[in-house]
Amino acid sequence: MLKSGSGGRTTGVRHDEPVDFEPYLGELVAFCYRMLGSFHEAEDAVQETLLRAWKARDRYDPARASVRTWLYRIATNVCLTALEGRGRRPLPSGLGMPSDDPGAPLVPALDVPWLEPFPDARFDVEGRVDLRLAWVAAVQMLPARQRAVLVLREVLAFTAVEVAEQLGTTVAAVNSALQRARAALADVDDAGAVSEPDDPEVRAVVQRYVQAFEAADVPALVRLLADDAVLEMPPVPLWYRGSRDYGRFLERVFGMRGTGWVMRELTANGQPALAAYAPELRLHTLQVFTVTDGQVAHNVVFADPRVFDTFELPREIPANPLRRER
Repeated sequence: MLKSGSGGRTTGVRHDEPVDFEPYLGELVAFCYRMLGSFHEAEDAVQETLLRAWKARDRYDPARASVRTWLYRIATNVCLTALEGRGRRPLPSGLGMPSDDPGAPLVPALDVPWLEPFPDARFDVEGRVDLRLAWVAAVQMLPARQRAVLVLREVLAFTAVEVAEQLGTTVAAVNSALQRARAALADVDDAGAVSEPDDPEVRAVVQRYVQAFEAADVPALVRLLADDAVLEMPPVPLWYRGSRDYGRFLERVFGMRGTGWVMRELTANGQPALAAYAPELRLHTLQVFTVTDGQVAHNVVFADPRVFDTFELPREIPANPLRRER
């Protein structure tokens, strides 16, 4: 749980009014998440940012920078330090070719620091397009300073001068880093083609997916998929591309676990998501969907208990007699 200390208000020697950190908590967590690819690490980074800001409160000069700009300078340095000597956080699709074997062993790779989803309900954050899992996964490929420049300039709209000050570099270096980052992300799917989770068409697709999944109706599920739909399941490193292999894998799931699943709707990373409860009504996975052109184009299925805790999902749900008899 994030806390800013002393109610989030500090008093420095260079100004008369107290400094309020609270309005910036949500956007700072989102910034650190984009940088680090982990919600847990983002929370830790923001705590460290607030601690450093509290200790440096007497040196803060409002004539030089706003509180927001000052906090982002601290947060950027915290994230860059955290990224030193550390590999990126991938999704399975970033590690190798897709599998064509629906019966492949589901062996988790616990040594891989997987990309984590962002719990929308925990923070009021604007600009969730740049929280999309595909975008964040692509950003993880960038060198740390390019990553910082891209997020600070493109997402948060700081000027090149402000970013140069935050990173302790020149405007020319910032512009060069931004150009390289844009080029590296040129092939990332167009965010404009991805519909919002509250779009009526998206909600209809997700609700049909829920009905088909709860009925273990694989043909109905496959009809909702794009031809090249992707299914991936961190921490298991294998993944599938194409509605045929996606459907074959679902047949395996229902064959192993049976019918009587229960799905609950939520959102993650500004995308529609489902909490899937297996027939014994225990939490099984969190599934994050990309819906484009009225079809499911991508489903990232998380089975990490830490992710469940992040989203504050109950591990079990009570039986519904009407549902169980259906």
